[in-house]
Amino acid sequence: MSFARFFAPAAGVPGDRILLPVDEAEHLTRVLRLSTGDRVRVFNGRGAEFEAVVDAADRDGVRLTLGAPCTPAPEPRVAITLAQAALKGDKMDDVVRDAVMIGVAAILPVVTARTEISVAALTRSRRRERWERIAVSSAKQCGRAVVPLIAEPSQFDLHVALSESTFPSPVFVLVEPNMAGGVPLGELDTTTIPARATLVVGPEGGWTADEVHAASALGSLITLGGRTLRADATALVALAALFTKYGEY
Repeated sequence: MSFARFFAPAAGVPGDRILLPVDEAEHLTRVLRLSTGDRVRVFNGRGAEFEAVVDAADRDGVRLTLGAPCTPAPEPRVAITLAQAALKGDKMDDVVRDAVMIGVAAILPVVTARTEISVAALTRSRRRERWERIAVSSAKQCGRAVVPLIAEPSQFDLHVALSESTFPSPVFVLVEPNMAGGVPLGELDTTTIPARATLVVGPEGGWTADEVHAASALGSLITLGGRTLRADATALVALAALFTKYGEY
């Protein structure tokens, strides 16, 4: 029997009585029409998941009692960080949704020379908060008990300056197939399986020559083949290929 899953950051140990976040409580009561006595599952976003029973669902919120721990979907053995150049419109929403679904550990939205939106505009429009909600929704749907970190958007050159403190090694920077120095992802030597890695994906307009030079100092330049992919699909394809190289599938 399957149970509805809810995000409950306060979930700690069996026996805890917790209050669901407002948006999760509304989903439980208004969308799924659940009420007192119903059984659900909750996850805390940090890897733990529990059975739970609804104790009360009223104007004061939804209160639950945690039961036995559950086994969530397994996390990838390589924690991959996705550094993605922010895309225009709602395309970035799809990238966040799919990246969480496939198993990334963190998402770093970056603004490059050819990104069509500024850091200030992303901050004003509260995009990070939107992407965090999308990450929670995607984790709920795919069975993960971990909600990846969504970092504050920042300039790509600042990330390069921060280097290893921001980008876990090894770092793979996706470039166009005809770019000098690019190695097909399928030819990467993955004999050694790292604990962490970073995939850097550029903007719709591509990298500038200066950015490629900086990226080459940061990590390995890789390519995906000769076909042109949609900007909002590129990260998913590259992540799937990289996870496959690491034996995830």
